[in-house]
Formats: sequence, C-alpha cells, structure tokens
Amino acid sequence: MSKEAQKTEETPKIYGEVKGPYEQTSIKRRIEALFLDNLGKVFTREQIQQVAKDPETGKEPENWHQRLSELRTDDGYTILSWRNRGDLDVEQYLMPNAAKRPKAAKRVRPTDSTWLSVLKRADYRCEWPEGGKTCGLKAGDIDPVGGGTVKLTPDHKTPHSKDAHADASDPEEWQALCGRHQVVKKNYWDDNTGWLNVGAIVQAAGRQEKWQVFIFLLEHFGYTMKEDGVIERRKAKPSRTP
Repeated sequence: MSKEAQKTEETPKIYGEVKGPYEQTSIKRRIEALFLDNLGKVFTREQIQQVAKDPETGKEPENWHQRLSELRTDDGYTILSWRNRGDLDVEQYLMPNAAKRPKAAKRVRPTDSTWLSVLKRADYRCEWPEGGKTCGLKAGDIDPVGGGTVKLTPDHKTPHSKDAHADASDPEEWQALCGRHQVVKKNYWDDNTGWLNVGAIVQAAGRQEKWQVFIFLLEHFGYTMKEDGVIERRKAKPSRTP
C-alpha cells in the first residue's frame, strides 16, 4: 500500500459536495474540477455522474469511469478507491491532493480508416470476450450493468503501460470496447499474448486480497510465517526408509 493510501486510511471520511457549476468542455475536465474543489473528500459514483453530464443537454455519458481512469493514468493524479483505502466503499473515490506523477507516454489512436475497419469487423459492437462470447453492446445501447448510453472507443490490445506505441494503421492491433470494458481491462490483460498483467492486478487489489496473495506465495515457495511475523523456510519432512 502506498504511503498516501496508508495516511488517508487514518483520517475519517469527509464527503465532498458538488459546488459547480462545472461547464468545462470535456467530461474529464469537469470531473477533474470536482475533485480539485474537494481535495481529501469522498465522492460517490452518483455525484461524479452528475458532474459528468453534458452541461447543455444534461445527457449522462456512458464513459465517465474511463475519463476517471485517465485522470490517474494520463494526468498523473492519485485517486483512491476501495481497492487502496480500506474505509472507502465500492464506487467511492477520493483525491488526497493535487500533486501529479510524471505523465505516461501520449496515447496513440488508430487512423480513421483503421477505426472504421475495426468497427466493421466488430459489427459495431463491443468486442470484449467473456464466458466464451463477446459483450456485444452497440453504440447507443443502454448498458445494463453500468447504466448510461454506450459509446464504443478504440482500445489498443496490448496495454498502454506495456507498449505505448501502437501501429495506428493496423486494425489487428485494435479492438472496439464499450466504456465499461475499457475500465475492466485497465492494463490488466494483453490480448495479443493472452497473459494477465499479474503485477498490475495485485497492485490494484485491496489489502485483504494482497495479504491472501502473500500467504499463497509463502506457501508456494516453501515458507511459513510465525505468530511474531518471522518468516522461516518449512522444514522438509523426513523421508521414509524402505
């Protein structure tokens, strides 16, 4: 757990308020302004959705959680959730301060012709595979899980954190995903190799899940932890003589 997450765990939850009006031209900038107005305060999914709405039409975007993720990955903000602050509930978020980490490499987007090829291949549906079938949501559908109107966006099959330089002209390097599955993927999966990005998954897991992984690895490599926290290699069982 990061020092920032440990520090914030020790303080009581203070809930933020939607001050507004937030009239920035992009969803991400409206969400950013909300957090910067309420540093150290907790926001719920419903409050973020309220700010993410188009200030002119009132339309609620389906991809607000993707923009929230980009504030972390692209802009470098620390935004905590239940995964890394124990007293937060699911779908609660907190920005402890306005400090930014160094930005990741600029994201590449497919060319217009490449994106059109991807959409045609996908039959204009989300291509996320799950349980032997694809998501299949179309642009304009209402997401039955996340709510809001579906918008398809291009996703680089190899996570941005592992390869920020995608071939913008190769449709095979891209897939069409709905906003919810963009967030689900998050850099956890490399669709080209089929390997999970295990390190990223463990980093994003909650404290209890991290502990379970730690104990599993101790046992896997032949170690045990005593009550005082000392780690020792397990003694090998004596072999039986014939």
